[in-house]
This record gives sequence, C-alpha cells and structure tokens, in this order.
Amino acid sequence: MAGKSVVTAPYSKMTDAILSLLEKEGYIKSFSKVGKKLIKTVDIELAYDENNSPKITDVYRVSKLSKRVYTPAKDIKPVRNGYGTLVISTPKGILNQTEAKKQNVGGEVLFKIW
Repeated sequence: MAGKSVVTAPYSKMTDAILSLLEKEGYIKSFSKVGKKLIKTVDIELAYDENNSPKITDVYRVSKLSKRVYTPAKDIKPVRNGYGTLVISTPKGILNQTEAKKQNVGGEVLFKIW
C-alpha cells in the first residue's frame, strides 16, 4: 500500500515456502535470501500491474496466536469468488486452496490474500 517496490522481512523456512507460493500465484515478482548464519533476511520484490497498482490489495490473517483456525479439506471454500487465495499449512507443506482441495488435505488456515 505504501508503493514500495522492495520489502525486507526476516527469513525462515516457513517464510520461504509462503513466498514461493505467492510468487507462483503472481502476487510477488521475486524474492531472494540475504545474509548468512544467524542474521538472514528476505528481499521481496512486489508485483504491480500496468496501471501501477499493486497486485496485493488486502491480506486478512485468519489463524493467530490467540486463536488457531483449522479446516478439513471438505470445508475449503474459494476466497472472493475465486479472485483471492487461501493459504493453508498442511502436512504436505504450504498450499493454496485449490491444491489442498485437489490433494484432499486440510490444515491450519494462515491467511487470505487478494
């Protein structure tokens, strides 16, 4: 929303899995790991369309530290009538709603993005 082209975040394996999913979905252009040993960060290049508006318009965090939200595969619904993506942490890794439905696996609902 600030109009920045590159954002920096702390690195973890989960962040890496989420960013690779968002890159595959087209919400970010690319990301790269920076740093060694203990201090690692990720530089994320955000994606913009031809009108210079960001591809990510909003993010809604579903599962929080105070309230974890889990869903079975049969209860997974599309986000924003198919215009958004639901990111789920499953035993088979970080998946979006279509992959989780296809593999018939549920898990913790992390966030919705559109």
